[in-house]
Amino acid sequence: MDRIAHGFTTRAEDLADLGNVGLGGGGAVETAQTNRGLWAGAILPDAPLTGLYQIHSAKVVTVDTAWDDDNRPEADAMVTNKPGILLGVLGADCAPILFADDHAGVIGAAHAGWRGALAGVTDATLDAMEKLGANRLHIVACIGPCIAQKSYEVDSAFMQQFLDADEENERFFASGKDTSHHQFDLEGYIASRLSKAGLSYISCMGEDTYGQSHFFSHRRATHEGRDDEGRHMGAIGLVG
Repeated sequence: MDRIAHGFTTRAEDLADLGNVGLGGGGAVETAQTNRGLWAGAILPDAPLTGLYQIHSAKVVTVDTAWDDDNRPEADAMVTNKPGILLGVLGADCAPILFADDHAGVIGAAHAGWRGALAGVTDATLDAMEKLGANRLHIVACIGPCIAQKSYEVDSAFMQQFLDADEENERFFASGKDTSHHQFDLEGYIASRLSKAGLSYISCMGEDTYGQSHFFSHRRATHEGRDDEGRHMGAIGLVG
């Protein structure tokens, strides 16, 4: 896939605000914009970084031309077949997911927290890619750093929402500290949805944002009594 550039950012000690790229989280917006430019330049030099105002939905937008940060649409996934545009989605426990059909020259990026994952943001992204000429038999996907099952404690009401959607979703919940608590496998759930949707190659990074300090984690910051500390990014672009 020589014409596809992609990458996932981390917390970085040598950048201001630890390399935070979130425009609405902790840290100064100006610093986040500077960091976004630095990270984007490392992934696809000279390409404009195009992002979203993420709302935990299944909404997907098609990108024909890049927009600036002040004009980000409300959505949680983007697709394009235009070279020279870097699609970037943010996370800090939620999963950034990158998609590519190298044969068709179509890419996508999705932000999937539990709400978006359950609502079908991955399915919607695949549908939007196909409208641009992609074939899901050729689409590959990579699930980036997100909170791991061992770190993701939820209650029974949370689990019931997944069981109401499909009783088989019980397999993504392990026993918790008591009968009213469970451990949710977000990455596994997303991978299963992608597989059911027809993808044959799905990469799971297995990086726990909560348990590894080189990633941002909203849950970890909350548990430690700190303000929202920032966001990292997954980004993908077609080389022009």
